[in-house]
Amino acid sequence: MQATILREIQLPNLPSASGVEVVGEMVYIIGDDAPLLYCFDARELTAGQPVTLFETAHFSAGRIPKGLKPDLECLTAVPAPDGGTALLALGSGATAAREVGYWVTLSGPAPATASVYPLSLTPLYQLLRAKLPAGLTLNLEAAASTADSLLLMQRSVGMATGNLVFHCPLASTLDFIRHRTVRAPAIGVQEYALPHIDGKPAGLSGAVGFEGQLFVTASVEDTTDPVADGAVLGSFVGVLDAQPRSARPLPVALARLQRPDGQPYRGKVEGVAVRRRLGPGRYELLLVTDDDAGGSTAVEVELRV
Repeated sequence: MQATILREIQLPNLPSASGVEVVGEMVYIIGDDAPLLYCFDARELTAGQPVTLFETAHFSAGRIPKGLKPDLECLTAVPAPDGGTALLALGSGATAAREVGYWVTLSGPAPATASVYPLSLTPLYQLLRAKLPAGLTLNLEAAASTADSLLLMQRSVGMATGNLVFHCPLASTLDFIRHRTVRAPAIGVQEYALPHIDGKPAGLSGAVGFEGQLFVTASVEDTTDPVADGAVLGSFVGVLDAQPRSARPLPVALARLQRPDGQPYRGKVEGVAVRRRLGPGRYELLLVTDDDAGGSTAVEVELRV
């Protein structure tokens, strides 16, 4: 498996990119300390008018302070009740302020037609916390949807254990978080063993479903704190077996992201979308990164699996 950067594009005025999704001719990106859903043309990444997810008085400096931000880390496209497509943005759940989310109905190709509905995720996150191993703090970093499941990724920070994928039945979970039912969905969980860089373990950071496969990213930080940032050592890209199969951690083979000259890329990848399949076992991916100082980039990558 090999993941090679084709192009890296700066994303000015988009702080701390944390999730990306491609829907039709549009690319949507969220930032973990921003109140906006950023919208781009899918081909050229030309910026359009962003969608306001929530109002805040704490964005005047260009980033919501760490202690106040909802920490939107997860973005995935889901089916809307009218047969269209919606976006689901979810907070990490690492603190009480981060148990919120937003349902964005995409009524047409133009972002101006989007409708935003806030969500309280506390009931769902209580279910997830009950399935965490002892000593772990809930820290969701990615979400992906398949034909029948909503997959939520728990990121381990500074630990080889704790990289979990929560398997939530799609329809009943969407009804639960939109408060259309009080019946709790049955949730499964699978742990994964990820690679290391310089002795530091990777943690899941991005995910997307495409043509029946689950594409994921994982990044390595030199920290053990789920809230505080640490030095970034690099990132991985690959395909994950999404089915719960074992009570033990499943090993995962991922490709370390590299530059065209073969040198390792040391940025922190936070999200992944698949633009297209280039050929058998070859995919063009769109990644987003966060430098922990407010800067963000989009990274076009060719993945060979």
